[in-house]
Amino acid sequence: MTVKDAHEEWRVTGTARPFRGHKTSVRTDEVVMPDGAVVSRDYQVHPGSVAILALDDDGRVVVLRQYRHPVRHKLWEIPAGLLDVEGENPLHAAQRELYEEAHVKAGDWRVLVDMYTSPGGSDEAVRVFLARDLGEADGERFEVSEEEADMELARVPLGELVRGVLAGDLHNSCLAVGVLALTAALAGSGPESLRPADAPWPARPFTS
Repeated sequence: MTVKDAHEEWRVTGTARPFRGHKTSVRTDEVVMPDGAVVSRDYQVHPGSVAILALDDDGRVVVLRQYRHPVRHKLWEIPAGLLDVEGENPLHAAQRELYEEAHVKAGDWRVLVDMYTSPGGSDEAVRVFLARDLGEADGERFEVSEEEADMELARVPLGELVRGVLAGDLHNSCLAVGVLALTAALAGSGPESLRPADAPWPARPFTS
């Protein structure tokens, strides 16, 4: 048996948008179940995101600490951001976010993992990149505001982050999935076996 997710779309008899925000909205679909019953399903409509696990030559990961109001925590995370433009190439978005949040550029990019963050309640899709061959970005630092104005930056050994995830001390999903996926890749065929940075992404199709 091949273990692989498959696209499938059950029939929707009606839909509404009870809330529209600046970046996301809430959608209610009336979905036909296999037994013929019709039930309501509410979920967040999300443009999608990219995240970057930036690994330096000393085996350290670029991380940042940022306040997240919904969970009332300051979380250690990897750089990430929204796909602000429909059809935007996720690699370009990732390069922009790494520059804006960490003032870092990378010479080698790979797709580390693709995921749905909370498929029971949101259609958010995230592509996590592995970025290596790091250097300081050119030009002035990006001017930050709001939660990002209080952001802290650090470089932490990969193994320390893995231990933090398994100990229940680190909770950000992109960080957790990213460091565990990279650890698996390093123990297996190596980063060179990962998909290229421009690999297709059916969840969020993009132009070149």
